[in-house]
Amino acid sequence: MIDKKSILITGGTGSLGKALTQHILKNHPEIHRLVIFSRDEQKQFQMAQEFPHAQYPQLRFFIGDVRDKDRLKRALRGIDFVIHAAAMKHVHIAEYNPDECIKTNIGGAENVVEACLESEVSRVVALSTDKACAPINLYGATKLTSDKLFVAANNIRGWNPIRFSVVRYGNVMGSNGSVIPFFINKKKEGSLPITEPSMTRFNISLAGGVEMVMHALYNAWGGEIFIPKISSYKIMDVAEAIGPECEKPVVGIRPGEKIHEEMITESDSFYTYDLGKYYTIIPSVHKWKLNEYIAEFNAKKVPVGFKYNSGENTDWETVESLRALIKEHVDPSFTV
Repeated sequence: MIDKKSILITGGTGSLGKALTQHILKNHPEIHRLVIFSRDEQKQFQMAQEFPHAQYPQLRFFIGDVRDKDRLKRALRGIDFVIHAAAMKHVHIAEYNPDECIKTNIGGAENVVEACLESEVSRVVALSTDKACAPINLYGATKLTSDKLFVAANNIRGWNPIRFSVVRYGNVMGSNGSVIPFFINKKKEGSLPITEPSMTRFNISLAGGVEMVMHALYNAWGGEIFIPKISSYKIMDVAEAIGPECEKPVVGIRPGEKIHEEMITESDSFYTYDLGKYYTIIPSVHKWKLNEYIAEFNAKKVPVGFKYNSGENTDWETVESLRALIKEHVDPSFTV
């Protein structure tokens, strides 16, 4: 599907953007063009060293900010598919810089939607977060708004056959700024600060995130929010897996944090279907026939009242499994 086509990734120098780039270049060498759109020239410079032009001539780097619609429109010339990964994502930073978070996560999303509608782009996949589900912090609220913009974009496309969809998942293991690399670094000091001992989180590998984005790119009919069936972990188990000998002082919850994360609420259950590997929340208003969608994906309606959160999950990582995952997905040299 993407061979001979052109893809643009906003926020492409981030952890998932780089993993997507690696996956696409490895598995689709016939791709015409892969454009990394981001505002950080240093990260682009560093990424270009990892993917040298002589080896990957189809890879291009484009400095730009999703806040700048005109720059986006220029970058989208000749682009077939867009993966929107650009965002301000740190919860506590968003709490202290709300206007900047809103400009990037909401204004930027709106710019992506409008620029894509005015281009020849045929499919758009936007990255969401578990924090967008029943949000209590500004970051989650802005991402929920972003999700709504991308879902609703399918209703204003008119003659344009473009499809917009969203992928929502939990913490990406080993991503920039996440707890596992933070703990690995703090281990050198002999102390791992714990915000709240009962805290749980969903967990997905970079490879799992990439697979999900590609699934949405290939299979979305327009307006769906895709959610993976993934495991949870307890923050104390992560600390024990990384630094069993370390002190673990409780420092308190940071601004805007939840004890447990949610990805599907009871209210979402009315529109949620089980696709096997993923759940999907379909839009309340859609241009395709639901019975055909159900038949195509063997979709099964979840029970009314169904909910999916990290604290009540049935699939849990253990201290031992976390150590194996860290070694496999984060740091091959990791030892306890």
